[in-house]
Amino acid sequence: METPPTRADRRTATAAKILDAAQEEFAEQGMEGGTIRGIARRAGVDPSLVLQHYGSKQKLFALAVQPAPELERQDVPAHLAEVLDVRLRELPAHTRALLRSMLTSPEAAAVMRDYLQERVDVLARAGGGDEDARTRAAVLVSSILGMTIARHFLGLADLERLDADVIARVVEPWFDSLS
Repeated sequence: METPPTRADRRTATAAKILDAAQEEFAEQGMEGGTIRGIARRAGVDPSLVLQHYGSKQKLFALAVQPAPELERQDVPAHLAEVLDVRLRELPAHTRALLRSMLTSPEAAAVMRDYLQERVDVLARAGGGDEDARTRAAVLVSSILGMTIARHFLGLADLERLDADVIARVVEPWFDSLS
């Protein structure tokens, strides 16, 4: 016989369900258009539970678009090609939300700036530490951001058709020249 979930287990599951719903809501509506009621509806909970768990829409947004943990230095070069491949396919909900909101919401812009700066820092450390490492890292990070926007928000057809083989043949050598 299976043990019924504890109150803490139910609370954790509800919080996770709300966070997943927030990622979807912000991905579709952006920071400004997303609402606590919309998030609650998606999660199947009362709006008061959203606020009880996360405090405010701004705090929930910051959590919903939080970046993945830092990479190990030796993983960075392979990670660039993987990131681009993923970014040109389907965006995770939290990334779509952040990109949709970064130009209209100061909170979203700050989250994106911090995320990009963290990626620049990681790449610069892996780039040998010479005086141009930070510039090369910023160019790489900005280029991936630009390609992501052009693919998903502007519908640039040539980026929609890229596959892993083309990325390996055309883009990876460019990454190598900058890293």
